[in-house]
Amino acid sequence: MHDLSLSPDSLLAALPEATVIIDLARDRILAANPRAARLLEIAPDHEAAFSPLLGKSLPQFIVFVDEIAHRSEAWSRELSLHTTTGTPISAELRGRMIDGAPASLLLTILDLTELDRHAEITETSDLHRSGLLEWRHAQGFFAELERQNQLILNAAGEGIYGVNAEGKTTFLNRAAQEMLGWTSDDLLGQDIHSVIHHHHLNGDLYHSHDCPIYQSFRFEQVNRIEDEVFWRKDGKPIRVEYVSTPIYDQKVLAGAVVIFRDITERKENERKLREAMDQVARLRDRLEQENAYLQEAITSERAHHDIIGSSPAIRQLLTKIELVAETDATVLISGEAGTGKALVATAIHKDSPRRRRPLIHFKCGSVGADAIEGELFGQIRGAFPGALRDKPGKLELAHGGTLFLDDIGELPLEHQGRLLSALQDRRVTRVGDNRTRDLDIRVIAAAATSLEKEVAAGRLREDLFLYLNVFPITCLPLRDHPEDIPELASHLLTLACKRLGRPKPVITERVMTRLAAYGWPGNVRELRNVIERAAIVSKGGKLIVELGEGHSLAASDQSAILTEAEMQQAVRRNILACLRETGGKVAGPDGAAAVMGVQPTTLYSRLRKFNIAPEEWKAP
Repeated sequence: MHDLSLSPDSLLAALPEATVIIDLARDRILAANPRAARLLEIAPDHEAAFSPLLGKSLPQFIVFVDEIAHRSEAWSRELSLHTTTGTPISAELRGRMIDGAPASLLLTILDLTELDRHAEITETSDLHRSGLLEWRHAQGFFAELERQNQLILNAAGEGIYGVNAEGKTTFLNRAAQEMLGWTSDDLLGQDIHSVIHHHHLNGDLYHSHDCPIYQSFRFEQVNRIEDEVFWRKDGKPIRVEYVSTPIYDQKVLAGAVVIFRDITERKENERKLREAMDQVARLRDRLEQENAYLQEAITSERAHHDIIGSSPAIRQLLTKIELVAETDATVLISGEAGTGKALVATAIHKDSPRRRRPLIHFKCGSVGADAIEGELFGQIRGAFPGALRDKPGKLELAHGGTLFLDDIGELPLEHQGRLLSALQDRRVTRVGDNRTRDLDIRVIAAAATSLEKEVAAGRLREDLFLYLNVFPITCLPLRDHPEDIPELASHLLTLACKRLGRPKPVITERVMTRLAAYGWPGNVRELRNVIERAAIVSKGGKLIVELGEGHSLAASDQSAILTEAEMQQAVRRNILACLRETGGKVAGPDGAAAVMGVQPTTLYSRLRKFNIAPEEWKAP
């Protein structure tokens, strides 16, 4: 044991009750008298941790310590206590802080089982000594206090009042008057239930026939209530716990005495503790969601690429990224499918002050209309069929970071207003919830189609477009900067071979020339697919590049150079041919999008762009 200035060993040993001194800062039992050592089954000659003896009652013990710090001393029978071997102890804990010893608590442990046994022995002895008359006198103890011991009542720290068999107030001690704000003149002779106990905390009427205090003298029963409210004179409620006990006068039921204490502060501390635990749970859920999202992002292709190229177009693009990255300005990236809009968004985020927080990518066309709300704004359990747990949406996950809204033109019109409101107000409400959550996000949007045309067609809200179009960036198609194709092809080949576990073949000058001469309607995404396919089929030391089903790149370059209009017509014919082959199926592993090596959302956009009707691909 520590050598305390209070010399606890000799002092504690002289105490009749089990007593320990606890260092709250280190959670150690500094001293314990022999009675406490036997009761708790601990060795008295060395320190031991106290918190394991509390088990699940540790949060209540923290509240109990706060009450001691506030009132100088306190007691409780609500805490569960166990020996070091796990045997439960029914005990009353009485504690007070030790003057001059910061964070040192003197804790007395009264064994209630032993006290009950003593009480039974005492009661039996008294009955034998004093007879029935003295026993009746003991039953009238509270009535005698009412008449003769007002000084004792007024000295008590708990509120005490009495009621007769009609529910009228017969006495009220000083502590009760101070806690309730009512004086003796206000309450004596009055129906006290209608004055201080008339309503529940939620506003529901509290009928006297349901009141445990009235039941004490009507049914002769002791009632202990741990959480109710009494109403002060100023109309404010106070949380109380109380015990109501019937009292007798010469064997005649005279009424009841109520002993109560104000537990408002304790309940407030418990509420704060619950809120803190809920906050911890919410943060844990959010971190789990972020971790899952980041793991998915790490394995995605866009996490493995940087912006490659040295053409004037790429240099201008990098300059714009550098200019806007350090700001929180909203960015709108436009460009054909496969031009690297997601790469630009990633580059902006990585160079921004938000780089330590996640970049949350949401493809507006990849989720069904009925699931968008839950994915974007979040949900609570039971908000709709299938909502089995609370789940933060993409807006919440991006808090502190960046939200990338890909294919913004494909977001259903009915959700655009709510999204705009959340972004402008910087607050979001989960589906099924009524609480709002603060948002601190930077928004980057991307579109493969002309958003001005989408606004004109009524498919995109103009106010949402204006909100997003603060700093526009255009990703040019690959055909507009073919000088970057050699560097891109080499980079993509390195990545593909590393992923496939194959040696990197040589790209001959002839193949590179033909790659640079091709129009690449699918842009970098198409180039990546072609290079990966070439890495698979190339078994020698040189890269063999093919387009489509077994047609070499050289064969595709034998005809005359195509104009832009001719290339667009070629793309349209290619889509029609693919739809005929898949029977009109777009998505799925055997759909046209998979065959063409593009995303389903991209193919849907091209169907709208080229105004392709089912009659065309169904035609013979």
